[in-house]
Formats: sequence, structure tokens, C-alpha cells
Amino acid sequence: MGLPERVLIWLTTPFIAAWSGSLAGQRPALHFPAPASLFIAYLRLAMIAGFVFALPVIFYQIWAFVAPGLYARERRFALPFVASSMLLFLGGGYFGWRVAFPVAFKYLLNFSGTISDGTIEIVIEPTVMIGDYIEFVSRMLIAFGAVFELPVLAFFLSAAGIIDHTHLIKFARYFIVIAFFIAAIITPPDVMSQFLLAIPLCMLYVISIGIAWLMSRKRQKSANA
Repeated sequence: MGLPERVLIWLTTPFIAAWSGSLAGQRPALHFPAPASLFIAYLRLAMIAGFVFALPVIFYQIWAFVAPGLYARERRFALPFVASSMLLFLGGGYFGWRVAFPVAFKYLLNFSGTISDGTIEIVIEPTVMIGDYIEFVSRMLIAFGAVFELPVLAFFLSAAGIIDHTHLIKFARYFIVIAFFIAAIITPPDVMSQFLLAIPLCMLYVISIGIAWLMSRKRQKSANA
């Protein structure tokens, strides 16, 4: 079994679990509409795997671009930045795969079934295309990983002196609204999925306040020295 097949099995695990719970008795399946569609799908999976393995290099290049604008004492955070950024991104993707995806797929698959008005009966069955599934899941994984980078963004802004913890505390009530708005856009249209993203996002905002507070203390100590 090659790497694309292993990635596909990993990506479809929450989908299969939701299918087994919502459509018991039916075998879960993914379809492809054209002869080349499956090949393109595996090519996308290989690109996703390559993107994950390239994350350390990507984050290091981001740091190398920003580092010239920082003080010498702040440039020593290169390795912690790369490690924390990668872990937060992977953690966000894993959280989406482990927690949000099963709830979202179960909600969406529950729309299928038999509907009837007493005289007419129709069966609605899902036909999920593998290309559409991979596109949906990869977009969701990137979105969850990106929003989990909030503490890193707070570190950069506080290190540059643009914000401090007082700004973040004052903006907290507005951020709660923004968090639920972002969750409504990213996640499927059910309340549970929105809460599953918005609540961790608010928790990360609290962590960002702590990071900004630490950076403000270090800046104040340096100024006093």
C-alpha cells in the first residue's frame, strides 16, 4: 500500500464512522466520475502529504522573512517558532479530523434516507465523489490548522510592539463574535460544528493574551535595564 492510499484511509476514517452510524447496512463508498478522476485524487493526496512534510521548511522560511525586523534577542526564538507553529497547525488539523469531522459528517449524512408524504415515497442516497471529498476535507484541515496559529500571530504582533495584552483583553468580547463568525464560514452549517471550532478558538485567544503579557513584561524589563 502506497502513501496516497494510507493518507486516503486516514482521511476517510471519520467519514466511514459517520456512515456506519447514519446509514447502517449500507457499505460506505467513494465514487469517481471519469477514468482520470481517481488518478487526480491520488495526486492531490500526495500533494497533501508533501505539504505536511514540508511544514517545517515553510515555517522556517516565514521566520527568515520576518526575522530581520526583530531585535537580536528575539531572533533566538527561531526554533521554538518553527516547532510551535508546526505543532499548532498539526494540532488544529488533528482536532478537526478527530472531533469536528465525525460530527459534521454525521449531520450531513443524516439528510439521506426515505421521505414520504403518504402516497409518494422517495429514497435519497448519498453518492460522494472522491475528488469532492478530498477537496472538502483538505480545505477543512487547512482551515483548522490556520486558525490554530492564533498564538503565533499574537507573538509576532506583540514582539513588534503593535499590540499588548491590554489590547487583547479589550478586544475579547469582539473576538468571541468573530470566532463564531469564522466558525460559521469554515464548518458545515450545523451549530455543533460551529461550537467545536469557536470554543477552541476562544481558548487560543486566552493563550494569546498570556503570550502578549509575557512579551510586554520582557519589553518592560529591557526598557528598565
